Amino acid sequence: MATEAAARAFFTAPYFAVVGASADPAKFGHKIFNWYTTHNLPATPINPSTPSIPALSSTHETVSYPTLASLSLLPHPTETSVSIITPPKVTKKVLEEAKRLGIKGVWLQPGTFDDEILKEALEEWKESGVGGEGGRGGEGWCVLVDGERAARAAGTHKL
Repeated sequence: MATEAAARAFFTAPYFAVVGASADPAKFGHKIFNWYTTHNLPATPINPSTPSIPALSSTHETVSYPTLASLSLLPHPTETSVSIITPPKVTKKVLEEAKRLGIKGVWLQPGTFDDEILKEALEEWKESGVGGEGGRGGEGWCVLVDGERAARAAGTHKL
């Protein structure tokens, strides 16, 4: 089970990536990526099918953020925590790649995992794995609901 301490540890990373970031403002992948950018957190959108994602900056101006096709292209994977917004079948592959790269922490957003995937993720990222039941919202741990509180508690980024 994820804890407040794991959510805080997730935000001690100097870099973030959002796998499943979307250019469509109606999609959850856009809302999550936009949360990072409006909170002035250094986030990279991961999306193999689009070259860039428009999102709001911390000054609420729309900025085009270049995407990467996979986590393997991140310049600092061992210093990066990753929010995942993909279907469970894809999430499993993303977690395998994240493990291979030494990704610092993972946050499985609601709807991105099944019981087996959640168990594996929380075992692999014992200190900085977030997902499943808990958090402050009714859907489980979600960066849109729990992120600001956890990031502020981590004290490593100005929000």
